[in-house]
Amino acid sequence: MLLEVKDLNVSFGGVKALDLSEFKVADKELRVIIGPNGAGKSTFMDILCGKTMANGGAVSFNQQHILGKREVEIANLGIGRKFQKPSVFSRLTVFDNMLLATKMPKGVFKSMFFRLSGEMTDKIHEVAAKVGLSEHLNKLAGNLSHGQKQWLEIAIVILQEPKLMLIDEPAAGMSDEETYKTGELLLELAQTKSVIVIEHDMNFVKQIAQGMVSVLVRGKLLMEGAFDEVRNDQRVIDSYLGRSNAMLEV
Repeated sequence: MLLEVKDLNVSFGGVKALDLSEFKVADKELRVIIGPNGAGKSTFMDILCGKTMANGGAVSFNQQHILGKREVEIANLGIGRKFQKPSVFSRLTVFDNMLLATKMPKGVFKSMFFRLSGEMTDKIHEVAAKVGLSEHLNKLAGNLSHGQKQWLEIAIVILQEPKLMLIDEPAAGMSDEETYKTGELLLELAQTKSVIVIEHDMNFVKQIAQGMVSVLVRGKLLMEGAFDEVRNDQRVIDSYLGRSNAMLEV
């Protein structure tokens, strides 16, 4: 297993936000996590990337224990995070946003003598083509549409070359066409790396959930299973899906 979680818990102000006895993700697996607001989904991702400290438990990534490590250390180990709201550098071009994310020598001295290599340029163009931004590389990131900004964020994570991508609500605010394209992109990415996706749009979940779907409710893992199994589970319907379940496209 690439990611293994045991007895993970975190509390805020005395309220337990997350209480996971076990959670596992295999190499090259696309795992979808669903659940109502306040279920602990984003908190879980915050812990995995080092943004939030857990109160207890263990998290092993690629056979290394990561709880207590700083965000930059976890990123260097191979976990990349895309947050729900795009946070690109709006006054820089798409190309420059991607360049900043590309793996290169760090530090003031090394930066002084940095030269853009043909290999880096080729990599940026390759990733831009993958996410549909080839024609927008010279455009200011702030002038992109909402969906394009989401793709730029995904491109930035790809360029960090992670083994595990954490993607928080990628379809939020997208058109149907953009949503479908994003789903196809995530399925393609899962052929070479592991991907965990948090999502509320159940039609989007249906598109990308070719494996296991995990359901979080009140910080606990309610169940895991294939999409149809989860969709038809009465506990999931009662605690989360409700009427929206009947609105899913057949």
